[in-house]
Amino acid sequence: MTKRVLITGGAGFIGGHIAELLLERAYEVIVLDNLATGSLSNLPHGVRFVEGDTSDLEMLDRIAVRGLDAVLHIAGQASIRLSFADPAADLNVNTLGTIRVLQACLKHHIPRLLYASSMVIYGGAPQTPTPETAPPEPVSYYAITKYAGERYVHATALRPDLGFGFNVTSFRMFNVYGPRQSLTNAYQGVFAIFVGNVLRGEPIRIYSDGQQSRDFVHVTDVARAWVDAIDNPASFGQVINLGTGHPTSVNQLADLVLQAFGHTRATYPIEYHPTHAGDMRVSAADITRAAQLLGWSPRIPVEVGMPQTIDWARAHIAT
Repeated sequence: MTKRVLITGGAGFIGGHIAELLLERAYEVIVLDNLATGSLSNLPHGVRFVEGDTSDLEMLDRIAVRGLDAVLHIAGQASIRLSFADPAADLNVNTLGTIRVLQACLKHHIPRLLYASSMVIYGGAPQTPTPETAPPEPVSYYAITKYAGERYVHATALRPDLGFGFNVTSFRMFNVYGPRQSLTNAYQGVFAIFVGNVLRGEPIRIYSDGQQSRDFVHVTDVARAWVDAIDNPASFGQVINLGTGHPTSVNQLADLVLQAFGHTRATYPIEYHPTHAGDMRVSAADITRAAQLLGWSPRIPVEVGMPQTIDWARAHIAT
């Protein structure tokens, strides 16, 4: 029988790629999204789209009552800066939204939940690449709400009173990039922000000295891990990093983007600004667990994926 999957936040950049792969593998896909940052253009033909969000328990009930085999919970507020500007909204979307999704899963005995966690929960972890066993040290409100959501997910799965098997997995995703990432959202995706800056002739703005590092992982590699995990018992109850293990400094990233457009630091304006609150200095994933449990490893290195994404961005702006 065809399995039915709900993706919350499925009209977003990551959710749209996951929906695409699910359809290729013959799943029935329902997407719930309020289109605050998502777009219908991210959705492949064949999904059932429901406009709304996780604040509406009645809507979650209406979707779940028809029967679901899995929920992929990706919906969330993903900006560190916005979390500081409105902590209550960040808490409502990321933590309370996750709780409402859990309530729907329990009420309708949905057996499988995959949760979009984040590398930001590691904060100032002393070990790089960072394994899942590193103690979380969240240094932003956003990181706190994502970690709280993750713990609610796993604590719920451990409850002995559920009356049905409820299996969960959390993916701590590092810096995901690729085609269809927003080129205009100044709060998400530093790579896409830089590409958008250059395409519009704007200065590249770097916060801190540019020596801070990030682990960039291609969205199609991330989508493959999510879909592969749905029916893989080895991933049940697990927290799994999704990255490459190879950090790239923000200065290196700017150089790569400028080079793709025929610029250099000498020919293009770069502005350095003070560090934002909550920013991490070093970030890279230890992906040993993903390899062991899922047989997963990233297939697209940044040297290939970033130029391909820039080609997509050029064509996107041109149209």
